[in-house]
Amino acid sequence: MKRFEVLDHTADVGIRAYGRSREEAFANCALGMMSLILDVESVEPRERRHVAAEASGLEELLVRWLSEILFLVEAEGWAFGDFEVREVTERQAEGWGLGEPLDTGKHKVSGEIKAPTYHMLSFGEDNGIWIAQVIFDV
Repeated sequence: MKRFEVLDHTADVGIRAYGRSREEAFANCALGMMSLILDVESVEPRERRHVAAEASGLEELLVRWLSEILFLVEAEGWAFGDFEVREVTERQAEGWGLGEPLDTGKHKVSGEIKAPTYHMLSFGEDNGIWIAQVIFDV
């Protein structure tokens, strides 16, 4: 099973992520978002940064989860190459980003994401596979 795919339409940039659980889909969605920003293969998992979000439903929770990760990237200068998600309920997500301080030379920064959007947002289960789709404001 693939972890995620990049959606590249004329005016939109997004991802569709997959997982056998909500947690795996959230982790793969975060990894897909990071792949739009930098070369995730160049990031060493030296440290874990806690990531948590709350919302009133799963789709809003996904947007808030990704927004929290973007905050760590933009405001605190982190590069993430993988994610571990401990739990995703209807209203809360909690886990960790694995990475290191951002080094623009080492991590080959290739893009900028301003925010995840609600445009074409979806998150649900299909035949035992969770699928998340997010379009980003770039």
